[in-house]
Formats: sequence, structure tokens, C-alpha cells
Amino acid sequence: MSETTPTGLLAWFDRHFSVRLPFTRFARNTVLLSLLGLVPVLILYVAPIPGFWSHLTTSDAALARFVRQILTNGLPVVFTVNAVSMIMFSQLRFRTIGPGSALALDFAARTIAFAALHAGIFFASALMFGSFGGDPLQALRVVGPTLVQAAAFGNLSGVYLYATLISALPLHMALAEIWLERHGYQPAPGGALVLFSLAIIAAQVLLLTGIAFAVSPTHLAPA
Repeated sequence: MSETTPTGLLAWFDRHFSVRLPFTRFARNTVLLSLLGLVPVLILYVAPIPGFWSHLTTSDAALARFVRQILTNGLPVVFTVNAVSMIMFSQLRFRTIGPGSALALDFAARTIAFAALHAGIFFASALMFGSFGGDPLQALRVVGPTLVQAAAFGNLSGVYLYATLISALPLHMALAEIWLERHGYQPAPGGALVLFSLAIIAAQVLLLTGIAFAVSPTHLAPA
């Protein structure tokens, strides 16, 4: 990308997510970004479920399991996807690549990383904790259906999916600003940039759903 003095969202990224930052600062900022994406989506997921919140608040064991699930699975997934994307974007800042190419790479990276992390976590859970009957192949078979449900916001994986995508809002908006500037257009209002990012998020959800359907063994009879 251009070496000119960055402004707006691009300067914000350089300040908080550059690969030239100390690792601890970069990791802290990425954790905060991940939580900003995760917490609101988690609230939206829990709120409509009848009795779910009261169950968590009246049962220490249930609350502990739920929090452990979020901290050991959800946050690491969202953090890892965001970190991969931010590192890649920061590296691209010092190369001559256009905003369209950067957006396409982020689109692919978030989609692939999210699916790959689920496959890896499910596979490891089967081997290490006996999940999925202790069968790693069975664990991989349920990745597709899990991602289909995630795209429909039907499970906690859906919370993690939309948290990772919402975390990309400022990145999408920054890339749109760069594209407009390079093509001589006036800066777009914030609302238009948000709508642009939401369209990108919708496309990612559709792509992930299509891939998940394609790899789901639902058409096969149970073994």
C-alpha cells in the first residue's frame, strides 16, 4: 500500500495493530478488539433463550462451564482469526497492494481460518478429551453441520463467527476509504461505510454456508 501519511482509520490501524508494535501491545489490542466483537454478539445470542440467563446466574457449575467454554474456545478462535487478519493487513501496509486485493485476502483469510480452527479444535478434542466418541473422523464430519448452524446463529460457533466478522468492520471501512481516495472520490459518510462492511460480512456468511453445506455428510445414512 501507499507509504503516504495515513489518516483516519488507517492511522488508527497503524497505531494499534502494526507488526512493528511490541508483541504484548499488539496481543492486548487484538484481545480488546476480539472482546468488543464477542461480548455484544454473545449477549444477543443469550438474551432470546428463555430461562438461559437465569439458569446461568443460579447455577455456579453451569456458569463456570459456560465461561470456560467462552474463554477456552470462543475467545481463542476470535482472537486467532483477528490476529491473522491484522498481521496480514499490517504486512500489506508496507507493500504495493491495492485495497481491493487486501479486502479479498482478508475475506479469504477470515473464512478459511474460522473453518480450519473449528476442524482443528474438534479433531484435537476427540483425541485429547474423548469428544465425539473419541473418533477424530466423526469430529471432522460434524464440522460442516456445525458451521451451517453457526451461519444461522444457531449455536455458540455462530457467536464466534459473527464476532470475528464484526471485528472486521473498521478494517473494511478503512479499505473502502483508501479505494475512494485513490480513485479521486469524496470520502463516504460513516453510515455508507458501515453498510459496505455489512455487505462484505453477508457475503462471507453466504460463502461459509455454501462451503459448509458442500462438506456436510447429511446426505449420507448414519453409520
